[in-house]
Amino acid sequence: MKKRVLMIVFMTLLGNQASIMAQTEPEDIAMATDEFQDSFYESLLQKGIENYDKAIVALQKCQKLQPNDATIYFELGKNYLSLKDYRNAQSSFEKATQINPKNKWFWLGIYDVCYQTKNYPLAIETIQKIIPFDEEYKDDLISLYMITNQWDKALSLINEMNDKFGKSEERDLFKAQILSQGKYQNVEIDNLLDQIKKNPKEESNYIALISLYAKNNNADKVLEITQQLEKQVPTSEWAQVSSFKTYLDENQPEKAILAMNVVLANPKIDSKIKHRIFNEFLIFVSKNPQFSPDLDKAIPYFKNDSDVDVAKEIGKFYHSKNQFDKAVKYYELSVNSVSQVDIETNLLLLQAYTETKQYEPMAKISKVMIETFPTQPQFYFYFGLANNQLQQFKKAKDVLEMGLDYVVDDLTLEANFNIQLGEAYNGLGDLKKKEAYFAKANQLLKQKK
Repeated sequence: MKKRVLMIVFMTLLGNQASIMAQTEPEDIAMATDEFQDSFYESLLQKGIENYDKAIVALQKCQKLQPNDATIYFELGKNYLSLKDYRNAQSSFEKATQINPKNKWFWLGIYDVCYQTKNYPLAIETIQKIIPFDEEYKDDLISLYMITNQWDKALSLINEMNDKFGKSEERDLFKAQILSQGKYQNVEIDNLLDQIKKNPKEESNYIALISLYAKNNNADKVLEITQQLEKQVPTSEWAQVSSFKTYLDENQPEKAILAMNVVLANPKIDSKIKHRIFNEFLIFVSKNPQFSPDLDKAIPYFKNDSDVDVAKEIGKFYHSKNQFDKAVKYYELSVNSVSQVDIETNLLLLQAYTETKQYEPMAKISKVMIETFPTQPQFYFYFGLANNQLQQFKKAKDVLEMGLDYVVDDLTLEANFNIQLGEAYNGLGDLKKKEAYFAKANQLLKQKK
């Protein structure tokens, strides 16, 4: 909450009159009598050197001489506040407002006490009396609503102030905090739609609305608003979201790629929007493989994305379509680009190597993974499979026998281990053990059924 600095200068007292004009600053006074004048200036002198007790004594003399002088009560309030005597400070400021309720400085004295004592209900009540004098104090009221969790009132006032005075960094932070609570998002959506009607050329309102729809996974609305933005502000980078979709639908891939790259390069565009565009382009490339180089060029845009490993997801996409040679390419890219070893990606890569009969790299990677994750039986299996295919039967047998000890409650994997052990012993010429392992594998597969 912002604490307003009370800037006080001298005010003038004429004769014995105690009245002060509505917005005249309280200390601008002239003394009617020598005694009053001496005591008042003594209070200012003592306050200036932080002798607040002595300043209060001097002001009490003034109070006896002119008991209805609002400025004296105001000065008493400031000195009591400096001494952290909050009860007397508040009482003095309240007396000043009773004598002259049209002076905002007196109300700000009460507000100052409320701020220091964290009496937020009274602070809200007081600031509402100050706002008619100065509307910018609504920003203080917003802060108070945030502190007291009156977020609906805060959001309404934020929108009002933004509309009247323009946005501010503080209000934007408050709004983001409020909108993190989903129940307020519909109110903000309505507000943004209204702002777009009033100011159709204001890009920021479209962007805020697109971001809200994206967070709610409302892709249709994202497209609808970006189309409106494209029409009203065609130079907007956000409008390229709509342009990409249009160009792709109209089979203009070169233009779609340009639009996609503009979107992916913009750090302010929501990552969900970027992923949706990229996925649509991936589907397009799967049917039009001549544009694969453009897909590869787009991947680095996601290098700092901690939520999604894009290369891995592309690999899984091609994997699901049994295009294993392409899957291998992207799994390898993922494995080589991430700082932390991912078990799933390596298992997917080893399976893709199996499908493409790439046994040399399968043996190499599975060996490294056994050293990294010595209790993961799948890596032993792939090492055994690869070495059997490479006719390195002794290596296959030794590692498969070690790995079999780690297989728990997985009949399929255990059966596969036995098959590969049978193959290894067959290669070594031990037909008896070969038949034993094959028989064990068949028994396990029957159990699974």
